[in-house]
Amino acid sequence: MSETTQIVDLSPTVQYEVRDGVAVIRLANPPVNGLGDTIRTGLSAGIAASRDDAICGVVIVGDGKGFCGGADLRQFGTPAAVVKPSVSEVFAQIQALRKPVVAAIHGFALGGGLELALVCNYRIAQTGARIGLPEVNVGLLPGAGGTQRLPRLIGTAEALTLIQNGATVTASRAAELGIVDYCVTGDPLDAALTFLSNSVPEGSAAPVIDDRPPVSRDGVDFDAARKAVRPSTRNRVAQLAAIDAVEAATTHPIEDGLALERAAFVRLVDSPEAQALRHVFFAEKEAVKVADIDRATVPRPINRVAVIGSGTMGTGIAMAFANGGVPADLIDQNVDALDRGVATIRRNYEASAAKGRLTTHQVEQRIALIEPSLDLDTVSSADLVVEAVFEDMTVKKEVFAKLDALCKPGTVLASNTSRLDVDELARSISRPQDVIGLHFFSPANVMKLLEVVRGEVTADDVVVTSLAVAQKIDKVPVLSKVCEGFIGNRMLSPYRREADFLLEEGATPERVDHVLQDFGLAMGPFAMSDLAGLDIGWAARKRLAPSRPQHLRYSRVADVLCEGGRFGQKTAAGYYRYEAGSRLPVPDPVVEQVIRRCAQEDGIEQREIADAEIVDRCILALVNEGAKILGEGIAQRASDIDVVYVDGYGFPAHRGGPMYYAQSLGLQEVLRRIRQFEAVHGEYWSPAPLLEQAVRDGKTSFQ
Repeated sequence: MSETTQIVDLSPTVQYEVRDGVAVIRLANPPVNGLGDTIRTGLSAGIAASRDDAICGVVIVGDGKGFCGGADLRQFGTPAAVVKPSVSEVFAQIQALRKPVVAAIHGFALGGGLELALVCNYRIAQTGARIGLPEVNVGLLPGAGGTQRLPRLIGTAEALTLIQNGATVTASRAAELGIVDYCVTGDPLDAALTFLSNSVPEGSAAPVIDDRPPVSRDGVDFDAARKAVRPSTRNRVAQLAAIDAVEAATTHPIEDGLALERAAFVRLVDSPEAQALRHVFFAEKEAVKVADIDRATVPRPINRVAVIGSGTMGTGIAMAFANGGVPADLIDQNVDALDRGVATIRRNYEASAAKGRLTTHQVEQRIALIEPSLDLDTVSSADLVVEAVFEDMTVKKEVFAKLDALCKPGTVLASNTSRLDVDELARSISRPQDVIGLHFFSPANVMKLLEVVRGEVTADDVVVTSLAVAQKIDKVPVLSKVCEGFIGNRMLSPYRREADFLLEEGATPERVDHVLQDFGLAMGPFAMSDLAGLDIGWAARKRLAPSRPQHLRYSRVADVLCEGGRFGQKTAAGYYRYEAGSRLPVPDPVVEQVIRRCAQEDGIEQREIADAEIVDRCILALVNEGAKILGEGIAQRASDIDVVYVDGYGFPAHRGGPMYYAQSLGLQEVLRRIRQFEAVHGEYWSPAPLLEQAVRDGKTSFQ
């Protein structure tokens, strides 16, 4: 029987014990075990205690679900961030110990967690653990030696790929790459203790990565790597800094490389881009929390889903579930449509395999999870049904009436509507409490956002189930209440309104698109409309026409284009024209003529428009509508709105989303500009009451 000393608390978050002469230092601040101030002080104390001659080795292990998730981002910019010892000082202690130190990894070793493991002499990981340096995803680069030690351990090319992309790998893959020494199926702590007692020769010098010289750069083109980072990339600044730091590992001794890396990290950490990306990071995690639902509410079990409709949305939704390992029945009443849908699914998966994103085995696994069917009765075995038929209330009610009759009790009934009234749909059947909106974004198998639309009587466990399912299939869910367009499309309406007005006032589609892309949007509004199809917005405008205030200005440009059969890329003509086989938008004189004619007929004088006005008119229209949505309680929090626009509409993540962007400008300044627009353009620009109240109260944020 092994001899174990009593467990000692070295700090509120670090425990220490000795097992058969091996010191076990446990990071005990789950779920992340982040390298905050108390972890650092405790870890430092544990290493100091391990200098005892009776100690022959050290194992560092994490408590809870993982080893260590890296830096505690919530401490950035607070006094706790500068409490001594620093991370680098703790790491220096570990390396100076000159006794074998093993990192016993389970669950995850990410960011600073992997950097901690890299300063240990050995790394033993449990199969399935996730390992990587994802710092660029929050606008940073590894700042505790990752860019210098990982290349020295596994080679420049593999290290650059992992670091620049912020990618994670499984423990099995990490073992293949050489990041970990051993991969085990059992408890990595037990494996580490056995390793120290059996596998390390007494008195042998343990390997230290820092003893290695600069690594070879053979086969790595750093200039090409920099050129490949597109201007629109959300973490462009961080990626470029990471490339520079990895290149330093090929030219500098370790001390100089670490100094360069640290300087770059310090420069990035307080940059506006990194602060915005951290905001988005935390906003995505906060979005799944529902303030008025008991946290003990248990989600309904979802073992099988059914998707109604095999068009673009239906096939994408089925793939989204298959990607998450959830079996899905894809149902359509038209055999030709179903065959086309199945062919589309296979074509999409094979395209992913051709790009190296999936193996052939994974392709067949995922296709096997999607069962095509012409029989609507198939829904009787589903725990969740997602309707993805034509965006028409009458059609959707007909489908829901059939689902009401066929589905078993407790089945979650979801509509993929992007605008229609979920409450009206729920009232049309006998189980309104089971109805919810699940608004996937196209392509549904790719886009991360999922708007979860909660009706007036939607059951709490249906909401919780929908949020849980979204996370299971790797979506970022945001909860919305019911209104026209929910969060995203309701805000899109004033954004598009101002873009359309700018055309009539003298801008061109390509000018507006270019300016907003320079601002950071993935696509401008007119190129996006051509991609999505102008007929979709046209149908919505015709549906809403009876309720549109007749005294307010209305742009007819889009309607005239649609009346001429110009629906975008699908017809090779929309706001732009498209050559055969090309998606490249080409400016079209026909569109310019339509714009001029509409402006003349409506008495609108054309003029020169500054880039700044284009940005303000479009982006502040988003902000103002977002503030109205927040004030009405449609969205739970301002950060939820930011998540919707960053993950669903291509808003630049490095600007944090429209509401965060407004706060960075200053709410008082935002209100001033909106009032200026109101004075010129009228009641469309009436400031949101919540914005006015926030400014009166001297607030600097919407929260």
